[in-house]
Amino acid sequence: MDKDLLIHNGLLVPMSEGLPVIPDGAVRIRENRIMDLGPAASVDASGNPKRIDAGGGIIMPGFVNGHTHAPMSMFRGLADDLPLDVWLNEHIFPAEASRVTPESVTQWTVHSCREMLLAGVTTCCDGYFHEAEVARAMAGTGIRAVAGQGVIDFPAPGVPDPLRNVDHAAAYVENARSISSRLHPSIFCHSPYTCSADTLQAAKAAADKARVLFQIHAAETRNEPAMIGEGCGRSVIAYLDRLGILDRNTLLVHAVWVDDEDIEIIRQRQCGVIHCPESNMKLASGIAPVPKMIAAGIPVGLGTDGCASNNDHDLVGEMGTAAKLHKVACMDPCVMDARTCLKAATIDGARAIGMAADIGSLEPGKLADIIIVDTHRPHMVPMHDVYSALVYAAKSSDVSWVMVDGRILVDAGELV
Repeated sequence: MDKDLLIHNGLLVPMSEGLPVIPDGAVRIRENRIMDLGPAASVDASGNPKRIDAGGGIIMPGFVNGHTHAPMSMFRGLADDLPLDVWLNEHIFPAEASRVTPESVTQWTVHSCREMLLAGVTTCCDGYFHEAEVARAMAGTGIRAVAGQGVIDFPAPGVPDPLRNVDHAAAYVENARSISSRLHPSIFCHSPYTCSADTLQAAKAAADKARVLFQIHAAETRNEPAMIGEGCGRSVIAYLDRLGILDRNTLLVHAVWVDDEDIEIIRQRQCGVIHCPESNMKLASGIAPVPKMIAAGIPVGLGTDGCASNNDHDLVGEMGTAAKLHKVACMDPCVMDARTCLKAATIDGARAIGMAADIGSLEPGKLADIIIVDTHRPHMVPMHDVYSALVYAAKSSDVSWVMVDGRILVDAGELV
């Protein structure tokens, strides 16, 4: 960037501590970091910075999609309206065996990243196979990402010998570090029922050695303990805890079938959780006790999951779904209020994936991952409360401008 950039003439919603809202706000950016922000009159505008007029829209941090399988957009609509086990074993796994190649993974990762950027997602946390190709494709689009190499105990795309699954993931992490400063490698064990105890422990040890995030689908369905088999008992979370898998560098995806004891384990081990309400609803997996987890102090983010089990990467829609799902599940209109849901899509999602020091809110020193949301569409007028407007009225297509790492990637609703 040749000169500083000043975003002005917008409603600033920084999602920082205390959740302030600044009616006539501005943000000054130097290279890829936020230098200053606040009321426009108080932000330094000297030196003739390049100006971006927000047009009265909402200036806010980009969304954090905490769980994706980016290449799976190739399977969008492939096998809808089926139970998870049938969907996975009879349709998705066979399709992956025949259609997932380095070339297809690259093509559809780019497709998914474009979809996410247009919807205001500036960071995604991904897990799949051929993840080296996924990582390179993501880096090319400009999105920020955690990219986890998939680990599973049977032949998988790119890893024909399951005995080498953890070694392959560890080698990927080492090689992926140099791809981009926006790309953070990770290790992603598919689930406790597709990975043995030995594999889970070895993969977690490899992640710890490399100091990267360890991701796993956990407690997604009611019958998961039976699928794991002997040694699991009734609690998947307690099983993972006995294996030494759970700590602050572990990301639990779904966490639907958890009780109060499980929540206490997750809290004590300081794990992050990603809630995927639309995927869970579509596959009838159940309703995660997210209000209880948040009340316990667990960082809970939102994820869309892959397009095969959700059909889109729309985190704006995911916020509204999460808010309304838990209200009816708890028979309480006050739970999962708009502010809580917006936090899950921004700063709490960043906390869950271990990146809150750099993203998730707009604060001096943080990375310049910023979006502008158009407030002039009929469905956004009038706007009595900005949080309610974003969660209950906004659409992902209202995102008009996107910046990641100080680079403008979407302008006037179009990819640059």
